[in-house]
Amino acid sequence: MSRLGAILYFLFIAGGFCLNGQVSPDCSNAVPICSNTPVNGGTVGYGSDDFNGASESGCLRETMSGVLETNSAWYRFRTGASGQLGFNIGFDVSEDWDFALYKASDCNNLGEPVRCNFFDNADANSFMGVGVDPAGDEDTFLYEDWLQVEAGEDYFLLLNNFSNTNSGFSIQFSGDIFVANPYDALDCSIINNLLGPPVSACDIDTIVLDATILGAVTYEWFLDIGTGFSKIPAESGPTLAVAVSALYRVVVIMPTNENIISEAQVAYSPSPITYTLKDEIVCSDDSTFNLTKKDTEALGVQSPDDFMVTYHLSQTDALNGVMAIAKDENTFLGTHTIYVRTTSIENSNCYDASEQFNLEVIEKPTLNFSDELFLCANEISGTIGEIVPNSNYTYLWDTGEITSSLVVTQEGEYTLTATQTRNGVSCSNTKTITVVISELPVITNIDIDDLQSNNVVSVTLDLEENYEYQLDEGKTQLSNIFKNVLPGVHLVTVIDPKGCGSVTEEIVVVGFDKFFTPNGDNRNDVWFVSGMSVLQNPQVYIYDRYGKFIKQLNANSVGWDGTYNDSLLPASDYWFKLTYEDDNGQSKIAKYINNHFSLKR
Repeated sequence: MSRLGAILYFLFIAGGFCLNGQVSPDCSNAVPICSNTPVNGGTVGYGSDDFNGASESGCLRETMSGVLETNSAWYRFRTGASGQLGFNIGFDVSEDWDFALYKASDCNNLGEPVRCNFFDNADANSFMGVGVDPAGDEDTFLYEDWLQVEAGEDYFLLLNNFSNTNSGFSIQFSGDIFVANPYDALDCSIINNLLGPPVSACDIDTIVLDATILGAVTYEWFLDIGTGFSKIPAESGPTLAVAVSALYRVVVIMPTNENIISEAQVAYSPSPITYTLKDEIVCSDDSTFNLTKKDTEALGVQSPDDFMVTYHLSQTDALNGVMAIAKDENTFLGTHTIYVRTTSIENSNCYDASEQFNLEVIEKPTLNFSDELFLCANEISGTIGEIVPNSNYTYLWDTGEITSSLVVTQEGEYTLTATQTRNGVSCSNTKTITVVISELPVITNIDIDDLQSNNVVSVTLDLEENYEYQLDEGKTQLSNIFKNVLPGVHLVTVIDPKGCGSVTEEIVVVGFDKFFTPNGDNRNDVWFVSGMSVLQNPQVYIYDRYGKFIKQLNANSVGWDGTYNDSLLPASDYWFKLTYEDDNGQSKIAKYINNHFSLKR
């Protein structure tokens, strides 16, 4: 049970005047709240069914009791200004609470809630409400969006306990409406009482109750700390300086004997002390640093069940309790002053924002060099690492050198660590670079599949590496196969993508039949090479299998009919070579042509 819950439980068992005076199970008797009302209590059952047997209201659903309410407490308030409004309902982490907020001025016409939460407390949170969780939990399901209000709006708030235990609750209002209007954000005119509305104070405050009435004879003052009212001796004036939490009563003795009785609840909350915090120096990538670890320093011997700690970027934000930094925030660079606010969980008006500390975030060294270096086979060495060193860093290679760059001659992996040190804290960054020696390939073969209408060229290399291929001045490609190649002279280029150059071969693409049948049927009676017309001065030389010259053809020849000196040659395999002239008139032999064909009879 929390400390707050223990106190409320004691007051309830002891007679509970204070407790019962702050809790109503029925909407019609909803407890009024204004700006300085202390709101804490517990719930025991419900009175009349405020929903007239309805099975749901907004997110609320019918409970095991058969109605929407199980153990309920009703409050009402009226806004005294416009702006952003929220509230935090604090309770024991073992308990499950629900709430619904209605914008209405009549319990008989509540309508649908404008904010509602019916989630269970499976994550063992200690707060629910509207706005943001004061404990910094950004993933909680127990918070609804901020409410934008205008002055003069009436609201009813229902709290419902869905647990088997009831350690009590507290309500703290929040939002920027309280920054602009700290004393009248919630209108106190809804409370008609001589002594005024209930007072929520800090234990360092001086509270004076004023019952002054013109013509009064005398005043009698009483207090009740949970065991019934007892008279305060020697107090007969119109005002009373109070020092303890209690329910106070004044009896104003009038000359007409029409005495006036008024009561007011005063609740003191402990004021926290923020202890001195030491400065922090961290690295920008130190994901283990979390502002939560500073909470212990700030609280000292104080319990986190009673006080919470928040961190801010300005003294003004800390004093107003706004713009708290997320406690796992690690995006700062450089030196920042962090302002600390320690706040009472019972009463957010009780706080201490007197302490601060410096947070210096050292930027992790930046390493901008490439993580790969390719040395061409004809290069002796290369340089890796940072060519221009940073004077704020120290450098260390895994090879032992302490320079920012390194001259290498061998393949392998090299690792550089750069370190920046300030005020005794070192931040390092490490990067590994891979050195690869790249060799140019040798074209071992170019296969030309002369299908005439769809010529295919395939390139074979002596190395199994990833190279780029180019035909003439076309686009480069990763495939070693070129399709739909036109007849003629072409350049095949293999490029090293690592920047170590290229190799080029000139090829000739022509078409010819793999066999012919010179039998006089006018089908395949002659053998010829198609596509020669695109070459300059092409010549075809035909040989038998023993190398004997048989026939010479040019671009104007009709082909070879299978004879030699008008004599029929036998069926056999024959070979040929193709020559042509380049742009300089130099005769060249076409390479990579499959120059084998058959004569069949």
